[in-house]
Amino acid sequence: MRMLSWLFVTVVALSVSGAELRFNFGDAAGLTPTNFTASLFGTGQAPVWQTVLDEVPSLLAPLTDKAPNVTKRSVLAQTGTDATDEHFPLFIYNGEVFRDFKFTTRFKIVSGVTEQMAGLAFRFQNASNFYVVRVSALGRNIRFYKVVNGQRSDPLGPNIDITTGTWHSLAVQCEGNQINLWLDDRLVMPTLGDNSFAEGKVGFWTKSDSVSYFADAGITYTPRIPAAQTLVNAVLEKQPRIVDLRIYTLTTNNATKVIASKELAHVGLPGTEVELAAIESGTISYGKDNGEVLVTLPLHDRNGDDIAAVRFRLKSFFGETQDNAVNRARLLLKVMQSLCSSAEDLRK
Repeated sequence: MRMLSWLFVTVVALSVSGAELRFNFGDAAGLTPTNFTASLFGTGQAPVWQTVLDEVPSLLAPLTDKAPNVTKRSVLAQTGTDATDEHFPLFIYNGEVFRDFKFTTRFKIVSGVTEQMAGLAFRFQNASNFYVVRVSALGRNIRFYKVVNGQRSDPLGPNIDITTGTWHSLAVQCEGNQINLWLDDRLVMPTLGDNSFAEGKVGFWTKSDSVSYFADAGITYTPRIPAAQTLVNAVLEKQPRIVDLRIYTLTTNNATKVIASKELAHVGLPGTEVELAAIESGTISYGKDNGEVLVTLPLHDRNGDDIAAVRFRLKSFFGETQDNAVNRARLLLKVMQSLCSSAEDLRK
């Protein structure tokens, strides 16, 4: 089967802390979007996720009565027809882990003999741990439930009529442990509270032999700040005049790279032998150039093991010695080590 590069546009929302992703399924049928993973909760055959052409009503009202109100374009579809009862196809977006967000899609339940369902999976950890909100045309209801270690909770939600062959909208919003659900732009139940999953991936869901389509999917969210960047930000908040600050960790080929920096454009850049020596042997490095000092120190975990290298670039002062510069950097490093007790903390 041919593969389709998953196209999306990232838009920075009006709030500096907000971002938005809008997903576009292209303009060709019979393709499988990439940057997604097809998964399965339960038993049965592998799900079949691909694009199909379908007529989709416009999100905007037509400018005139003569203007077309529908367009034929590619939509995402689960077209497998395995009628196994405990068979739940999932299609999970790999591009981001989301914490606080609103995930919205349009959906159409096309067919199904055993089941006629469509839904959204969210705060997905793996195929045995996630939340889901799903709509059933045969059952005439909308339900929320969670899967924890492969066990489904009792479903919650009202009975409601859902027409097949018609496009509807479905949305879920998570803020902390608060969950709200919308169907066709209407809040369908009181706010739910659950602490099982604080963050995770999002995706699409169906059951058994349900053939369902999805279009116009998007998510608005508060971007997560990696733990390493949080350490950098904490130091910069106390000492905003630091010229530069970077954290380096080991890569799989025994080199180093920047995982957090005062300048975000530096994240991902390779390190040097200096940073490698700091991590592997605890070596402290010092340099001086154009009125600035450069100090690289190992970052320790709670057991005293070296888990990263931190490079400080600081303004120097008249008569400053190497010992002065290293001691200044060590004081800043203590702030970081008080917030990070393990390599796992650094990778969050």
